[in-house]
Amino acid sequence: MIRPILLALAALLLPGAVMAADPPRPLLTWSDLKSRPRPTPTETLTYGSDPLQKVDLWLPEGKSPRPVAIMVHGGCWQSDIADRTLMDWIADDLRRHGVAVWNIDYRGVDRAGGGYPGTFQDVTAAADLLRKEAARYDLDLSHVVAIGHSAGGHLALWLAARAKLPRTSPLWTADPLPITRAISLGGLPDLAATETSPDNGCGTPVVARLTGDHADRFADTSIPPLLPLGVAQDLVNGREDRIIPYRFATDYVAQARKAGDSVTLHTVPATGHVELIAPDSAAWRVARQIVLDALR
Repeated sequence: MIRPILLALAALLLPGAVMAADPPRPLLTWSDLKSRPRPTPTETLTYGSDPLQKVDLWLPEGKSPRPVAIMVHGGCWQSDIADRTLMDWIADDLRRHGVAVWNIDYRGVDRAGGGYPGTFQDVTAAADLLRKEAARYDLDLSHVVAIGHSAGGHLALWLAARAKLPRTSPLWTADPLPITRAISLGGLPDLAATETSPDNGCGTPVVARLTGDHADRFADTSIPPLLPLGVAQDLVNGREDRIIPYRFATDYVAQARKAGDSVTLHTVPATGHVELIAPDSAAWRVARQIVLDALR
């Protein structure tokens, strides 16, 4: 009995010995996420006449005023790819943890009125509606978190950057809703880098449709030209993300820190793109804790 054990230990100590490991778990797919039972929001509000100009409100039970997070879906800025319902599962998860979620929709570049400036103006209007409705739902606006996935990660950071927009921009507003923490889940902060990176899952032509054809088209649409934001930022990225290259996160973090911003990159191993918005994933546990800590 002792001899087999000793032989096994000796094998492990030999140079080049390899221990058998469990095979890596397959990355989640969109079908894996969408096949789950879908929770429903508390209420849907309207900020415009287009069917996509909607906000789903997810209200938690418990004492008030309720902390709130603005949530922005991805989909390569295209409504045919995704809408706000893609975020239903993590919106419900935050609701279960005592956070009110303001899950916004907007016209993508593939919709009439979308692109520049419409997509950005929709995101602005949806966020500013929160300020108008906060008292009605007893929402606490003293600390507002913006969290977005993929292209929505870019838009969540952009919401935090609104105070830095040039006054000459059609996207400028005098008194934007203050964001105290911005969280990007596998996002695309740098539109110029996205446009020159054919390996990104959104492709390169979509950027021109988003920014429009005008001088300095990245000055009021991309995040790096607006640095420093003066807002704490967190990037949560899967190391095995096959849709958004990991370097987009590391490159942006370097730029933001050089500009003086407080930015943290949370790298989650064995994680792709879908896991970032799956409520039972390691990546979402990281993101959820960031939200809870920011609103505590």
